[in-house]
Amino acid sequence: MSGTAVAAASEVVAPVAPGRLGEAAPAADLMRYLDGLLAWLDDRRTRLDALDTAAQAATDAERYTPDVVLALTVWQSVRTRADELLVVWDGGRVTAVERERMSQLVWGRVDTRPGASAVSLPEAVTLCDAMVAALRTRLAFDPDSADVVARLRGVRAALVRAEDLASGDGEAVARLAALREREERLSAQASRGGDVSGPLAELETRVAHAERDLMVAVSQRRSLTRARADALATAAALEAREPALHELADRCRREVAHPPRNAVPDVSRLGPVPEDRAGLDAFVARLDAVGRALDAAQDAYSEPLRERARLRYRLGQAVTLAAGNGRDASPTVRAAHDEARTAVETTPCDVDLARALVEQYEHLARPLPGGRGGAR
Repeated sequence: MSGTAVAAASEVVAPVAPGRLGEAAPAADLMRYLDGLLAWLDDRRTRLDALDTAAQAATDAERYTPDVVLALTVWQSVRTRADELLVVWDGGRVTAVERERMSQLVWGRVDTRPGASAVSLPEAVTLCDAMVAALRTRLAFDPDSADVVARLRGVRAALVRAEDLASGDGEAVARLAALREREERLSAQASRGGDVSGPLAELETRVAHAERDLMVAVSQRRSLTRARADALATAAALEAREPALHELADRCRREVAHPPRNAVPDVSRLGPVPEDRAGLDAFVARLDAVGRALDAAQDAYSEPLRERARLRYRLGQAVTLAAGNGRDASPTVRAAHDEARTAVETTPCDVDLARALVEQYEHLARPLPGGRGGAR
């Protein structure tokens, strides 16, 4: 990659070093210098990282790597000396001795790399700036274009994710192939120094939409698969209830007079579970209706049988009560007992009649006032 330099974005200017070697610089000047030096270090590191990214993206990256490494080495030397200055500065708690020591660190020699001539801290700062400017010129690089490199990398990563999601979807694969081809053209154009900011923004939007659509589609497919599995399991569970419910209905019809007329639904008549979302939703709605119908039939056929059992129990309790208070000696009570027992034990049982006769016997079996077991 080669070409003319593009104007750099506004950058932090290197600070002017205070004092001179062997002189205790004023504390205020040292504080301003440290603040400026730290800001300069942060700014140049950002720019060097951007240049490094651009150099790696170049078709002839090996031409720039040594210079980038050298610039980073000089920057690190300045960073190390700045850390030493901060230690001596100690938050501003400095005497003349510490301030003279700081002047020595500023104007003394800094080893920028093995085998190189030592330079002072201001000279190292100037050297680093010169290297940054030279690299920018050689790469025809605007620091803002590093963002383009990062954005292209982001587009490539998004395309990889989208391609993974599109596996097996021919239409989506073709769509992503076109986007991939477009990304490769923009990368090539950017590597030649072309301005791709406009087309890149459009490509980012299209890739983001494609990835989003595929994520939604995959999520919907997974949701549909889970919903079909749930529907299959529910249908199987409901179908498994049918034999027992048929037996319950047959028993109720044998043992109870005037049994309910609820139909026992046939789950198999719903047909196979659909594979599309609309069909599946309709199937699930019908399945819910069948489930409610099965519940209603079970309640309807089991309730008369349960009530007959309860009436037997109540009759037995009333017999015990009558025997305890002597009411079982009454012919009327005995006759009521016989009627109630006959009604409860007759098959098919008229549950309404049996209920009325049991209630009548319970009333007669209560102790008389003043009698045995009664109130006095």
